[in-house]
Amino acid sequence: MSGPGDPPEGTPEGASGGGEDEYRSVVFDESFVRAARIQEYSAREREDDAAHPVRIRHVLPRGLARQAVALILLIVLAFGFAIYMGVRHPYKARDAGTGEQLRVTVVPLVPGGTVPAVSPKAPFAGTEAARYSTGVAGLNVPKDMHRIGGYSEGEVTEGFATAVDFITESALEAQTVTGGDVREVRALLDPSQIAQFDRSLSDPATDGSREVTGWMVRFDPDPAVRVELAGGDAGIRVNGSWAASQTGDDHLEIVADHTYVYAISGSSDPDRTVSLFTVRRKLRFHFDHQELTRHRIEVVQADVAAGPLACSAEVQSYFQPILAGQSAPDPVAGADPYNRDHPPGAVCAPLTDGTGAPAPPATATTSATTGATATAAGSPADRLPGPGRSPLLTPQAVPQSPATYRLL
Repeated sequence: MSGPGDPPEGTPEGASGGGEDEYRSVVFDESFVRAARIQEYSAREREDDAAHPVRIRHVLPRGLARQAVALILLIVLAFGFAIYMGVRHPYKARDAGTGEQLRVTVVPLVPGGTVPAVSPKAPFAGTEAARYSTGVAGLNVPKDMHRIGGYSEGEVTEGFATAVDFITESALEAQTVTGGDVREVRALLDPSQIAQFDRSLSDPATDGSREVTGWMVRFDPDPAVRVELAGGDAGIRVNGSWAASQTGDDHLEIVADHTYVYAISGSSDPDRTVSLFTVRRKLRFHFDHQELTRHRIEVVQADVAAGPLACSAEVQSYFQPILAGQSAPDPVAGADPYNRDHPPGAVCAPLTDGTGAPAPPATATTSATTGATATAAGSPADRLPGPGRSPLLTPQAVPQSPATYRLL
């Protein structure tokens, strides 16, 4: 006969025997009890009018709790360190457009008579340019580099290398000089100057910031006035000097002061008569640590004097040289203090020797600085003419302007 708790038909087949035998395999040890999320109040706690008969436990295992606290502390410390480095790191990236903009002065140099022809086989013979070198060899890059201020020897070396690349692409490459592709010049610029460069190409103006001829030496590619380099890249001679220092706002500053002489002929001239075109170009470059890492450059100042050109020549886009056998169509115009449409510098100036042939370079003046300053070894000072000779591209017959002083 079945017991009081058994079903009428007895215990089903396969089921446990009922009663306490069903839970006999379950062991409620102390660790099981402590790990329970629901805990019943004791008799004393129930007598104290507990609102609920049970409480919910949220206690993590002791080891896991310690790991969680340690992880949270590490996250907080890492986040705080990231914020600190973002504010204090000296190589913090700049937003595009926050860098310096290029300031440009371009002065056309007007011949006093007919521009002479030179020998097509030896165009530089008998001129100061005969002492100059061809291409990069004439840039006279310093051989001994050293630390300058907060910039290591390696960074200074990279700064000079980037400056040399910019000068090469902007003044020594035949493709650039004859009005061709300028993407290599653009690729070297810091992103903060790309917009100004593009604006100069699309909308050039004589406002001191949008002159294309401040960025590079370019002859007009218009077939009617187009010129060609006699001998390609070999038709360019260059000489000059360098100086480097750290600025007050912690930039590495490199100044390149060079004279370029181009042997050119008119593309429409059947005789291909060759003459010389001379450019004095003083460029001031700035670098920060990131720009040196990325091989980018800021061109912050360009003072340019070039000729033979007409005084009325529009030099903001291209140079249109006066070729051999031709003369300037208009006289030299001095600085007019009442005309505020132009910078206060000279509008144009005469070539020093009055013949259109290149004259000797001006004496390179480098400030005698110590500590964070480096000057080029092998500067052209030992090759300069005597005191009686007129320096190249120094205007005579008109008052010297601020732009002229910057070239000296």
